[in-house]
Amino acid sequence: MYPNLYYMVKKLTGLENVPQFLSVIQTFGLFLAITFIVSGIILTIDMRRREALGQFKPITKKVTVGKPPAITDLLVNALIGFILGYKILYAIQNSSAFMESPQEVILSTQGSVVGGIIGALILAALKYFEKSKDAKKYDKVTEVTQTTMPHQLIGDIVILAAISGLIGAKIFALMETPEEFFKDPINSLLSGSGLAIYGGLIVAFFTVFFYVRAKGLNPVHMMDAAAPILLLGYGIGRMGCHFSGDGDWGIANTSPKPFNWMPDWLWSYTYPNNVLGQSADSQFADGSPLGAALMENCSDPHFGTKYCYELAQGVYPTSVYETLIMFGLFAIFWWGLRKRIVVPGVLFFIYMIVNGLERFWIETFRINMRYENWGNLTQAQIIATFLIVGGLLGVVVAVMRYRNKQKLKTS
Repeated sequence: MYPNLYYMVKKLTGLENVPQFLSVIQTFGLFLAITFIVSGIILTIDMRRREALGQFKPITKKVTVGKPPAITDLLVNALIGFILGYKILYAIQNSSAFMESPQEVILSTQGSVVGGIIGALILAALKYFEKSKDAKKYDKVTEVTQTTMPHQLIGDIVILAAISGLIGAKIFALMETPEEFFKDPINSLLSGSGLAIYGGLIVAFFTVFFYVRAKGLNPVHMMDAAAPILLLGYGIGRMGCHFSGDGDWGIANTSPKPFNWMPDWLWSYTYPNNVLGQSADSQFADGSPLGAALMENCSDPHFGTKYCYELAQGVYPTSVYETLIMFGLFAIFWWGLRKRIVVPGVLFFIYMIVNGLERFWIETFRINMRYENWGNLTQAQIIATFLIVGGLLGVVVAVMRYRNKQKLKTS
């Protein structure tokens, strides 16, 4: 496994003298960034297609130009600059701790006030000069009409989805372990570990939904455009889970391998060098500890034996299974269904159904907390059930509405 880019480069190249600063880039974070970049590119492609079909119209609005910089713009930039400077200078001053565990440094409440003040001044000044330069282009304050094509909003949509998704993932993860949150709420909230993917999807969905509607775009067409991308993004994200060894694995697998052609790691894997360092929270199917074993002859000049643990027993590599399934579903949606399904909303509701079915199934042999009051299901299985039912109802309603509209057109 590759806890961070330092380990990835070291293992893939066989080099020993790898720069330690590469450890700042965490493997899961790297794949998460790839997820949003790729998703943005592919969503732009489909948005352009839908613009050509007339599903999305250009956005026009009147804006006032030629005004001097507003105090609110300067204050917002100053606040952003303070936060960045507060953390950046602190990270530089504590470079060893930052390279060893960047997420703990970034997500902690510690920082440099001096760095924050410098950052605030720099970003406020940049905004001031930018607005002053724009104001000089016009002789007087005037109102002009700006036209924006919907696909030009993809950058904002991706950023909104990323931020709200991470917040949602954190909230839903804390809901599974409320006792840990109440024991240490600050560190629980700011910790880089513990994310629930369904929480991220739900919160990001509603955030983007209301943003798109506020911009005057059709949310249903946007949902359809996003359906294949959500499958692909899920698959790429699970690659990050697997290659980092972040604990999103299955229960212990002691069954004999069913096919000779199948690699051992695809059936049962111990996740050596996983990012957790050890697996004290992992369990067998009966709830007994799975345990961790210290690997022999494993040490690093910078990290020592921190990432020298592997599971004492091989487990189902469920993140690999989900990656393969999601890539396959993306191919079906992108090349098979995307242009054939003409009823608005149906593509997204089918996504809800297949996503729910896949997640409900994979949870049957994954390590997760189960709720006795909910039929001994995991949080993900409960949400998956609602997705399946909601998707089925959504397909029925969408088709009925479409048929009624077609009848009105022909009558």
